Amino acid sequence: MKIVIIGAGNLATHLSFALQEAGQEIVQIFSRTAISASELADLLKVPFTTHTDEIVADADVYFYAISDDALESLLQLPFAPDAIHVHTAGSVSMDVFVGKKSNYGVFYPLQTFSKNKQVDFKMIPVFIEASSPEVESTLFKIAHAVSEQVYKTNSEQRLKLHVSAVFACNFVNHLYHIASEMVKSADLPFEVLKPLILETAQKVMQLSPEEAQTGPAKRNDQGVINKHLDVLGDEHPSLKKLYQDLSDMILNQYLHQS
Repeated sequence: MKIVIIGAGNLATHLSFALQEAGQEIVQIFSRTAISASELADLLKVPFTTHTDEIVADADVYFYAISDDALESLLQLPFAPDAIHVHTAGSVSMDVFVGKKSNYGVFYPLQTFSKNKQVDFKMIPVFIEASSPEVESTLFKIAHAVSEQVYKTNSEQRLKLHVSAVFACNFVNHLYHIASEMVKSADLPFEVLKPLILETAQKVMQLSPEEAQTGPAKRNDQGVINKHLDVLGDEHPSLKKLYQDLSDMILNQYLHQS
């Protein structure tokens, strides 16, 4: 299967290596940024281009691993009308292809990617949506070549999945940042929180989030909660409100369950 990767960012990098290691033929990297395109192409030992009129036209599948805004403009280009065109976004409907491409789909890997942090793509869930049974069959074959977890979803399901991923990953990581700044204000390193972070993540591998919940809000320990709110004080009004809102949500959930 001849594949063109459109994009050279975090997802494009990891996806390209996974596809190549699975025996797929990456024939070209396209990116508007020459440095990132050349770096990825050099690692894969394939050609690259930064010009849309130089994108090869005889590939079987074109993976668009780019920002949502860039996707719209690139889909207007008429190259490879009979090939399969696939985007990798969590929150973009498959309908974005309608009227622009004949054979199309979605190939969404649910993971957070950073170029310098290796991941085991085999363990990453991949969610597939396709314009026809033939395209679906092709995308499932590619997905099963790189991942042990492949699911068929529609655009509505995938959007809800993306929202859940933002809560589970992006928001949680920002809370890590808040915790890091708070512990630094106590003249302690962020490293002291890492065993707690690790245990919290490992616990939900065995227990449901409801079963794993601990802390003063679940216990309805208003004395501790008020002490924490005093620490945040007027100096951090947004954090104080966030702490109170999250505590209220946890408290209400477990009071309701009891």
